Amino acid sequence: MAPVTRRTSFPKVVIERDSDSEQSSSDDDEQEQEEEILEDEENGVIENAKIEKLEVGFDANRKGKTPITLTLRKVCKVCKKPGHEAGHTTLNCPHRVTTEHGVVPAPRRKTSKPLEYVFERQLRHAIPAIKPKYVIPDQVNCAVIRYHSRRVTTLEFHPTKNNILLSGDKKGQLGVWDFEKVYEKVVYSNIHSCIVNNMRFNPTNDCMVYSASSDGTVSCTDLETGISSSPMNLNPDGWQGPNTWKMLYGMDINYERGVVLVADSFGFLHLVDMRSNHRNGDAVLIHKKGSKVTGIHCNPIQPDILLTCGNDHYARIWDMRRLEAGSSLCSLEHKRVVNSAYFSPISGNKILTTSQDNRLRIWDSIFGNMESPSREIVHSHDFNRHLTPFKAEWDPKDPSESLAVVGRYISENFNGTALHPIDFIDTSTGQLVAEVLDPNITTISPVNKLHPRDDILATGSSRSLFIWKPKEKCEPIEEKDERKIVVCDKAEKKRGKRKGDNSDESDDDGFISKLKKPKLKQTEWKLSRCSKKG
Repeated sequence: MAPVTRRTSFPKVVIERDSDSEQSSSDDDEQEQEEEILEDEENGVIENAKIEKLEVGFDANRKGKTPITLTLRKVCKVCKKPGHEAGHTTLNCPHRVTTEHGVVPAPRRKTSKPLEYVFERQLRHAIPAIKPKYVIPDQVNCAVIRYHSRRVTTLEFHPTKNNILLSGDKKGQLGVWDFEKVYEKVVYSNIHSCIVNNMRFNPTNDCMVYSASSDGTVSCTDLETGISSSPMNLNPDGWQGPNTWKMLYGMDINYERGVVLVADSFGFLHLVDMRSNHRNGDAVLIHKKGSKVTGIHCNPIQPDILLTCGNDHYARIWDMRRLEAGSSLCSLEHKRVVNSAYFSPISGNKILTTSQDNRLRIWDSIFGNMESPSREIVHSHDFNRHLTPFKAEWDPKDPSESLAVVGRYISENFNGTALHPIDFIDTSTGQLVAEVLDPNITTISPVNKLHPRDDILATGSSRSLFIWKPKEKCEPIEEKDERKIVVCDKAEKKRGKRKGDNSDESDDDGFISKLKKPKLKQTEWKLSRCSKKG
């Protein structure tokens, strides 16, 4: 009996167009597929399927109609190459980590813009030529397991107290954790009714924090008492259907004007006066009508300059002194949804964006050529609907303004276990400076925040919070120190899991089981159990 061999070719389907004038929206993809066919033909891979496809295509061309070519070949979403599929457990993708060959530099164009001249003459010399030695927090120092009832969506460090971390979750809860004492923590569950998307401290009162939520409200919360007020509610009549329900995502504070800027899921920007705690003026359309505005950032040097990003595949620069629909100073085009966009933290001269097309984009100067980014860095951060969006953020302590941190979707193999590292990337070269991981953290870590003053990284992974510190700065854990890891009991009875929405409930349970297994004795964490406050 002849041996049975698997078919190595991929079937092709050709669909004829109805009219000659109709243009193809995937000409580039077809050209890439034709190039792949020719390459495979040379290697003897594609035989009958290619010939059949070409014959049908020629028949269609003789009739004066342009065919559409479809293929069942799977390609990687990250590097667009066949042979492997980029999921969060892919190990053979060459771009699963960011390396220098993944950088796409922008072409140098000779321009005579006055702003670029000023930058080269007055600002370029102030940028340090030698980068400082990066200090990477790469060891878990303490953690709170199952701190929130749903997955963590946002983190924020206290502006004056170095050991206080704020966290928001999918259910609308706001947590306050003293990670030096570990057990000092509280969760306020009456702030919002659903996802907390952003938090900012009041610049004149560090006990007050503003938060924006998908319930359409902006809340101002006193961290000492837990009492909150709602300066703005975009849904005063409650749920009237998805076409009218407004959600708030991007938020920042202009400390010079004393206003809170928030943007909704319909493309509008709203202002809230911090002195009166009331809405100020009318909403302004800043992105495509009906599209979500995912982020807002005020320039640290000139707060009147805004950077926004949204689902319309654009990041835009605005001037608050001339804020009206269609008046953006610059529009930075992307290929897919832009998750975040930030000015550099010290000079405000650079821009870092995170897009769903698995690319980080960097503009080295807002005074130079803004038509194309200075670099595009290939990085795996495409996600599904059960994850908080990945957002690359600058290191606020880096004087060279080149170090960024971002979680990774594709995993690394660690002794047979798929782990999802947190990447530290040099944005000036695209090189991977460090990948931070721990064998006991098997969940994806999309929410990461670097401390503004200390060498500390805070991570929100599923419902848990982790604090990373450099190994040389981590104090050795003695036998008497048993409060480095806190496992919180569930604040409510386990609900029946809905189909397709059980990721928040199961991730940390798997973490606990991993932690208790005797084969993972290499960890130095100490485990304790406590009841949840709040």
